[in-house]
Amino acid sequence: MKAYVLHGINDLRYEDVAMPACPSGWAIVEVKAVGICSSDIPRIFTKGTYHFPTIPGHEFSGVVHSVADAKDADLVGRAVGVFPLIPCRECEQCAEGHYEMCAHYDYIGSRRDGAYAQYVAAPVWNLVPLPDGFDFVQAAMLEPLAVGLHSSKMIDFGRAKSVAVIGTGMIGISVAQFAKRFGAECTCIIGRNETKRALVESNDIEYLNSQTDSVGEFDAVVEAVGTPASIDQAINMTRAGGTVVLMGNPSGDIPLSQNTYWRILRKQLTVRGTWNSSYAGREPSDWTEAVEAIAKGEVHVAGLVSHRFDYEHLMDGLQLMREHKEPYCKVMILW
Repeated sequence: MKAYVLHGINDLRYEDVAMPACPSGWAIVEVKAVGICSSDIPRIFTKGTYHFPTIPGHEFSGVVHSVADAKDADLVGRAVGVFPLIPCRECEQCAEGHYEMCAHYDYIGSRRDGAYAQYVAAPVWNLVPLPDGFDFVQAAMLEPLAVGLHSSKMIDFGRAKSVAVIGTGMIGISVAQFAKRFGAECTCIIGRNETKRALVESNDIEYLNSQTDSVGEFDAVVEAVGTPASIDQAINMTRAGGTVVLMGNPSGDIPLSQNTYWRILRKQLTVRGTWNSSYAGREPSDWTEAVEAIAKGEVHVAGLVSHRFDYEHLMDGLQLMREHKEPYCKVMILW
């Protein structure tokens, strides 16, 4: 099969590789669509992954090509999304069903081979069967959408009537959509320039440019960037007694000024962290809720796809994001 294999930092090669192994309890998924996550950019170009070689790619959908066990044969030919985190199922957090906090997890696309390939192996437990006719591109957006949903659930909407999201990526926009769905009376996204205003406002969400618009205080603020400046901004924008949700992958060390730290204390802020989504096999979870929200039109993700490339031009998508050649939201690769 064809795959993009990361042999070292900034050494991604398109080449022929063997089909992945399929041990008992696993399936082989033929990839149909895979999104480029912002975390893939440093993983490929600057920081590397957990071992080399590795095939990146963790936001994907496809069709079950084969399974290891006869009891799972009904899945063959089914369209699926895939929860990329593979929990150990043995640690204390797994025992309580908090698989996203597993102490010894594996991960498709970073700790094991992922979906920048024609085929990828995944445990049957991680497969999310999709309704008939469900779009593969939207299904490949289930992972970031579920992360956005999980983040929005960190907010007590019984108390928080105004919610701001710092960050204009797909996950940030998803958080704002879910906040409206959960009853926030005022929802807005904070950006640094005008490039995303039209996209945000097309989802009926207020957009505030932090450089030119007046930005007040909010009952809850979700930080979806991961820089010291944006985290400082989130803390300072949160009303006394409010909630700050930290979600953005850290750009590096995150120092807090003395003044910002005092604001946490004196405003008695609740600071919560999150990095993933809840999942429990085929049981109700963030993932099944995300599928239902798309199917019912309660959230809109198709319009968040700004660029589509076929698999032979994946490097074009990566370079677009790395170099910020033009404004983008979700960059999608089609196999």
